[in-house]
Amino acid sequence: MELEELSANPLHRIKWKPPKTTETVDPRIVVNPRQAQELLTAVTYIGRRGRGRRLTALFACMYYAALRPAEAIALRKGDCDLPEMGWGRLLIDVSRPEVNTQWTDTGDAHEERGLKHRGRDDVRPVPIPPTLVTILRDHIAEFGLGPNGRLFQSERGGVVASTAYTEVWQEARKLAFTPAQVASPLAKRPYDLRHAAVSLWLNAGVPAPEVAERAGHSVDVLLRVYAKCIDGHQEIANRRIDDALAA
Repeated sequence: MELEELSANPLHRIKWKPPKTTETVDPRIVVNPRQAQELLTAVTYIGRRGRGRRLTALFACMYYAALRPAEAIALRKGDCDLPEMGWGRLLIDVSRPEVNTQWTDTGDAHEERGLKHRGRDDVRPVPIPPTLVTILRDHIAEFGLGPNGRLFQSERGGVVASTAYTEVWQEARKLAFTPAQVASPLAKRPYDLRHAAVSLWLNAGVPAPEVAERAGHSVDVLLRVYAKCIDGHQEIANRRIDDALAA
């Protein structure tokens, strides 16, 4: 069309329209803190030769720091401030999404990229609670570091594949949950830990701009995506309507 080699855009003749998708997070997938802790504990019992223990800290980063899986996989020791006491901090500047090898420049399944929805050189600081600081310090002490100081690596020193941590996660759900919960959408995917983290922060009263900064969202997207996961707002609205009707 830009070269004026077509007289009209042929796509305008197509009657099909893409189906509407749901942008909001389903509150049924969100685990509470007790359930999250039970899942992390269950992970440590999965597999031989410490397979689950090797991935526990990876899942913990998704829950306690709301990292995307690709961001957690790319985490390096130099990105972490892990004091002996108190809160620490992660500096997130790269991710390693897993894609088809034909779409990467290197031919590898993981390619280092910038943060989602941000410039290539942007950095996102994420404060982390003492619980996660301890988990990461223990992980480094037990499993060491991978190439370039990466915190998480496979048993052979490679990048952790999504199939590997997903298999462990599914087994951990069976161990931590009741049969009814296993059949439900509750924490169906490891990514749902990130949703649980953001929902927890919002329900704890952390201001939306601060939550958005830590999670790597815009405030508009944050409130739209997590609108259904914020507890208590319906009750507040009901009280206000009751007051208005009684006035």
